[in-house]
Amino acid sequence: MHTVLRSASKEVVIGGDQPFCIIGERINPTGRKIFQEQLRRGDLSRVEIDISEQVAGGAMALDVNMGAPLADEAELMVRAVELAQSRTDLPLCIDSSVVEALEAGLSAYEGKALVNSVTAEDERLDAVLPLVRRHGAAVIMLPNDEEEIPEAPRRRLELVGRLVAAAERYGIGLEDVVIDPLAMPIGADTSLVDKTLETIHLVKERFGLNMTLGASNVSFGMPDRHAIGSAFLPMAMTLGLTSAIMDARSADLVQAVKAADLLLDHDPWGANWIAAHRARTAATP
Repeated sequence: MHTVLRSASKEVVIGGDQPFCIIGERINPTGRKIFQEQLRRGDLSRVEIDISEQVAGGAMALDVNMGAPLADEAELMVRAVELAQSRTDLPLCIDSSVVEALEAGLSAYEGKALVNSVTAEDERLDAVLPLVRRHGAAVIMLPNDEEEIPEAPRRRLELVGRLVAAAERYGIGLEDVVIDPLAMPIGADTSLVDKTLETIHLVKERFGLNMTLGASNVSFGMPDRHAIGSAFLPMAMTLGLTSAIMDARSADLVQAVKAADLLLDHDPWGANWIAAHRARTAATP
């Protein structure tokens, strides 16, 4: 199963036989008070910095979220999408809980975007999936509904079945469905990551779909977060995780993913690993 994303000039393929897709998470005002204030003033200068740092770190796509309180999210989304496409050729993930902002971002985007995201709630599915279909996008789908964010992996799998049925009902091919298996913070309950890993295994086994998740969710509230992420992502990759929304500025996280690509034979002859090593060596005084 290959999920293809495109900018105006670049194509990125997500799949179990492809290099792991690093989706840069940084263009997001959540927890960033200064950035939120800048966005309320209409100042997108920080977005330019975030783009540059993530591209330099090895991002293969960029998540764009403009959800700052008291800001015009739809208008900011259009500006951010246009700015990102003027600064990089990486495909974009249009990220919002506001349907109007998703529609505005998709309308401004040149290429095939990834929409982040839709849950298994009927109202949300009916609002978002027609946009995904109309704009020819791919979509991240989460197995939680009106009643719960389920802990049990097999309950999550049942909801994935519901999501798959909804995508098919709206004419969205399964190659354009990317499942988020629900990464939960290990600081709240040390059993939660094992449930995420089991969900990844079950979704791959039953549906063969591509998967992504917010990698930083796993380590939330814990010290040495990048070390936790560097251990978690390769574990998840062996079970079927094919991409993650993650901090592309972190050399530790990116190297962990690239090493796992090499070990899982997603980097033929180690070409990417060797090239990256040579680039780091050349950049060292």
